[in-house]
Amino acid sequence: MKKSRRDFLKIAGVTGMTTGLAAIGIFGNQTVRAESSTPIGSTPAHGLHAGHAAGVKAPQSQAPHVIDPTSFLTNFEQGKFVTLENGESVREFNLVSYPSLIEVASGVKFPAWTLNGTVPGPTLRCIEGETVRIRFRNGDAHPHTIHLHGIHPARMDGVFETVEPGQEYVYEFTAQPFGVFPYHCHIMPLTKHISKGLYGTLIVDPKTARQAAREMVMLMNGFDVDFDGENEFYTVNGIANYYTDYPIQIKVNEPVRVYLVNMTEFDKINSLHLHANMFWYYPNGTILTPTEYTDTVMLCQGQRGILEFSYKYPGRYLFHAHQSEFAELGWTGIIEVSE
Repeated sequence: MKKSRRDFLKIAGVTGMTTGLAAIGIFGNQTVRAESSTPIGSTPAHGLHAGHAAGVKAPQSQAPHVIDPTSFLTNFEQGKFVTLENGESVREFNLVSYPSLIEVASGVKFPAWTLNGTVPGPTLRCIEGETVRIRFRNGDAHPHTIHLHGIHPARMDGVFETVEPGQEYVYEFTAQPFGVFPYHCHIMPLTKHISKGLYGTLIVDPKTARQAAREMVMLMNGFDVDFDGENEFYTVNGIANYYTDYPIQIKVNEPVRVYLVNMTEFDKINSLHLHANMFWYYPNGTILTPTEYTDTVMLCQGQRGILEFSYKYPGRYLFHAHQSEFAELGWTGIIEVSE
C-alpha cells in the first residue's frame, strides 16, 4: 500500500534512518504527532511540529556560497545594459542550469536542478517596453528550456527550442505587459523538471513606477524528497520553516509590497494567509488598482499576484499557507514588526 507523506515522515522519525530524509537528526526518534498542542510557529519543547525538531534551526542557505532566503527576499537581478551597433540598449541576464545537492530543511538534502545554483532561481527585473535578452546555458546532463509567461514571439517561448546539455540559447523580447510572471523549464515530463527546481520569477515594472514600498518576492514551492509524487516539505523561497527561525523584519506603518508566485508541483493549490492584518491584492500585477482587500489568497501553479500592506502595531505575526498540512510541513514564517 502506498504511504502518504505523513506516513513517510513518521517512518523517518520512528526508524531513525541515516539516508535521505532521516539522515538529518531533525526527526530523531520522534514522530509527527497530530495531537500536539504546540503553537504553530514556535519551537516545541519536545517532539515535533511542522517537521521541526526542538532546538534545530533551518539551514541559513541551501548550499555554501549561495544566496540565503533572507537576502533572496529583496534581491532583484537587474541584469546589465548592452548597447547594440544600432544604438539600441538591451537589458541582458544570464541563467545557467546545473545540478546541485541543496539543503531544503535542517539536514535534508535534495538533488535539485537549479538555475544559478538555487531553487527558486533568481528574480529577474526589468521595465515595460525594454528589450530583454536572457542568455541561457544548459550546464546539466538533461535537455532544458526557459519558458517565460508574458507576451513574446513563438521562438522566444521556450517550448520547442530544446537546449541540449552544453548548449546555449538566447531569448530576446520586448518586456510586456507589466506585472509579475513565473519562468520555468518546459521540457517533458513537466512534473519532473518543475519539481526538481527549474523555475523563478520575472518582474516587469510599469513605465511609471509604483509608489515606494519595502519590496520582496515570495515564491511558494514544495520538495518531493523521496520521489513518490508527493511533497514532503513546503517552503517560501526554498527552505522549510526558514522565516520562522529567521523572521522578516519590518517597521510599524512601513509600506510592504510582496510579489507572490506559486510554483508548487503535485498539489492543485497553494495559498498565503497574513495574520492580524489585511492586504490589497493585485492579481498578476498587471493592473494598478487592487481587486480585493483580504487576508488570504489562493493560487494554482503558475498563478501570481502582488500584495500590499503595512502593520499598525509592533509584534510578531505569522504568515503561512492556509492548507494546514503545508503549514505543518514547513510553509510557515514570522514577520517581526518594530517601532
